[in-house]
Amino acid sequence: MESDTTIRRLKGLGTPNSVSQVNNVSRSSHGGNGYNSDPKKKPEVNLFLLREGVGASLVFVFILVLWVLVHLSLQQLVIGKSSGEFNAVRARRHLESITSVGPRPVGSPENEVLTVAYLLEQIKHIQAEVAAAGNPHRLSVDVQRPTGSFSIDFLGGFTSFYDRVTNVAVKLEPEAGASHLMLANCHFDTVANSPGASDDAVSCAVMLEVLHSLANLSTPLRHGVVFLFNGAEENVLQASHGFITQHPWAKQVRAFINLEAAGVGGKEVVFQTGPENPWLVQAYVHAAMHPFASVVGQEVFQSGIIPSDTDFRIYRDFGNIPGIDLAFIENGFIYHTNYDTADRILTDSIQRAGDNILAVLKHLVMSEELGDSSQYRHGNMVFFDLLGMVVVAYPARVGTILNYVVAAATFLYLAKKAARPGSGGGRYVRRLACAAGLTVLSWLVTLLSVLVVALLVTLLGRSMFWYQHFYAAVCLYGPVAAGSMVLVHTLAKNLYYGGVRLVELAELYFDVSLLLWCCSLVLFTLQGLCSAYVPLLMVAFPLVAKILLASEFKHRGASAKYCVLYLLGLALPYVHFMFLIWVVFEIFTPILGRSGTEIPPELVLSTLVTLATIFLSSFFLHFIYLVRSTRWVLSALGSLFVLVFLLMWAGLFFPYSGNPDSPRPKRVFVQHTTRTFHDLAGRVEGRDSGLWVNSFDYTAMQYVTPLIPELNDTARTVCRPDHPFCGYPWFLPVKFLSKKNWYLPAPEVSPSVPVDFTLVSKEETVWGTVKLTFSVTGPSHMTLYLLPLPGARLVSWSLGDGTPPFDVSGEYFVFYSHGLDAPAWGFWIEIQPPKEPDPSGPGGVVSVAVSSHYFFGPDQRTEQMDALLRRFPSWAFPSSWVSTYTMYRY
Repeated sequence: MESDTTIRRLKGLGTPNSVSQVNNVSRSSHGGNGYNSDPKKKPEVNLFLLREGVGASLVFVFILVLWVLVHLSLQQLVIGKSSGEFNAVRARRHLESITSVGPRPVGSPENEVLTVAYLLEQIKHIQAEVAAAGNPHRLSVDVQRPTGSFSIDFLGGFTSFYDRVTNVAVKLEPEAGASHLMLANCHFDTVANSPGASDDAVSCAVMLEVLHSLANLSTPLRHGVVFLFNGAEENVLQASHGFITQHPWAKQVRAFINLEAAGVGGKEVVFQTGPENPWLVQAYVHAAMHPFASVVGQEVFQSGIIPSDTDFRIYRDFGNIPGIDLAFIENGFIYHTNYDTADRILTDSIQRAGDNILAVLKHLVMSEELGDSSQYRHGNMVFFDLLGMVVVAYPARVGTILNYVVAAATFLYLAKKAARPGSGGGRYVRRLACAAGLTVLSWLVTLLSVLVVALLVTLLGRSMFWYQHFYAAVCLYGPVAAGSMVLVHTLAKNLYYGGVRLVELAELYFDVSLLLWCCSLVLFTLQGLCSAYVPLLMVAFPLVAKILLASEFKHRGASAKYCVLYLLGLALPYVHFMFLIWVVFEIFTPILGRSGTEIPPELVLSTLVTLATIFLSSFFLHFIYLVRSTRWVLSALGSLFVLVFLLMWAGLFFPYSGNPDSPRPKRVFVQHTTRTFHDLAGRVEGRDSGLWVNSFDYTAMQYVTPLIPELNDTARTVCRPDHPFCGYPWFLPVKFLSKKNWYLPAPEVSPSVPVDFTLVSKEETVWGTVKLTFSVTGPSHMTLYLLPLPGARLVSWSLGDGTPPFDVSGEYFVFYSHGLDAPAWGFWIEIQPPKEPDPSGPGGVVSVAVSSHYFFGPDQRTEQMDALLRRFPSWAFPSSWVSTYTMYRY
């Protein structure tokens, strides 16, 4: 190795000028050291370097094996033997009975009568068993029908008013009573047109069986537990608000477990906890038989990126109590569709959920922490599971110390190299900074390249080609991402680093990956994010592996032993990181099928694939510098891209499927509606009726128009900005997500329960505002839209906390629902008139519109709507109902 040392000393790891000084120096007896003395030639391969095929195969097999391992762990729903305390077969019978009545919207007989009767019947049976066995427990049942109002920041601003919605609450406590209660929550109502097996009948079935098991314990409970079967969650969390703000038992609740769904079946994941109260996470870790949890999901969900919410928010914000939120997340493609049926939920999924909930509840109702949770309140927890086998959990403050220790060790490792005697240290720092800049540049080039392809796919009209074939997206965008990074570094190796020893370049780019991950570790920690454990793993394990293999790499380079041991050192962080990648795609891919017509899904999915590729490739970048050439890798990636691109362009990847075994339905909303518009004098200034069609994905009617030619651009709606919410009966305030709508003329609708909207009084206050009082009667679901005229301002109302939530659009959306036999809805609004009225405007101070929605019963259907629905293909899911829209000016 003497000649190699001489060369390094003479050429200083090399610029082309310094290389020319050593043209006559021969290579060592080991066959060279990764460079050629002629700067015009590429570095030669030798014993230090990898064969291109071997390197690519190692990385590919490593990623593939870990991906298979992740999927195998996800399929193992029940690990080990069940305790036998939870009977999944009986819980399945509950599930089938609840879903057998069909969809259960709030206000429907199916929800308010049939399901409630079934729940009460089962609870009565449990009461009888407890009495007969003489168990030391007391069981109390209360059917609550609360009325209330609240505002939350949901989809840009949302106010809700509910009247006599239904809660079935069951309190299980010691015979002497309990001062402290644990709350378990599910909801039995559904969206229209969906049987709601996973969302959320299965959770209620699990809760019934957990109640049965706890009630039959022979050991007295230390604390009590309330099982809340709430009947109005799909109406934006109304029933949970009614319970936690009005029910007398709510004052004793110290913590809760909420059971939800964003998919159908699979494993239920703990995706948020708290706020604070680390003892809850510790209880789950200690007690859960089949743990499945991630603090990353909690921080992503609570960031607002995912457009959804659960009852967890109500209990946290309005009850000021901590909790655990669990949800099924697999197969979100059929969430809220007619495919969400009981037969799609495996009995093992019910078993694992029941085992976990029962064990955690038993632990909590016997714990000291529930009785005095205030002293355990402070701080957050870092928690994550490893392939569902075990959950790692530790206090966030411990995580902060651990993060900084690992970061310090990393900087010490790099500083040792930077402190080399002579000019070696300074040269290393310069090269490290240059290599880091080149790596970041390769990321930007990669992202730009992939986004260009995604834009081309969108312009070709092939958006969502991957919706039914997910791996088609991986095979299209993945090769572009990987190929772009490999190409940038190959060009750098051949053109910029000419003559530099490749093994030293490989060492340098490993250090770059370590440095960038370490910077993200410090940044996450400074931001107080518990998710910092991810870069912690991605720093600690590669660093330890590299230190342990330093001697092997120094003397033998990229030998087979080094490569195998290096990959084994990366296995744990990479397998967990790949699980997180699975979670991201499992959640976001179905969401892109219901995210509206304005968000290009190609840009979102391609960005996710790119980020996954960048993160996964980070500690394999130096492999590019350990091979003589990358032409075969680039050729393979390019060929795969071209093949998939041509198949996509030819239309061979159809987005949707009506296959009952694996449905991928296109979501469409169809409303047969009659609209009426009044002027300031109360006269009808416009009236029409039609079938209003909304697509809830980016392809709009592209694939439907050939089957229903009327749904073309000539039938597109136009937003009327002077009408509240464009003059259409939006069920949720999502007009900014779905601006492409179609309106086909149709006869007027005549529901048996029409809306009666009455102005009760109008008065001018002494402080110069106008107070309008209204009374409304109608169906169980109505929406109110308020649009103050330019210059006017809504200053107060009788809803929520009395202060209207700020909305940048200037419009206000109020959701109303009621259970059975509700009285008229009365409310008032107070408007500050404009200082200088617009003489060319419509006059008045506010436009008010009320919309009705008939989600069940004979009023839900019309002949014209049914005729249109029959023309939709089997791969579409048109959720349909009758609605009206009536606007007034005051």
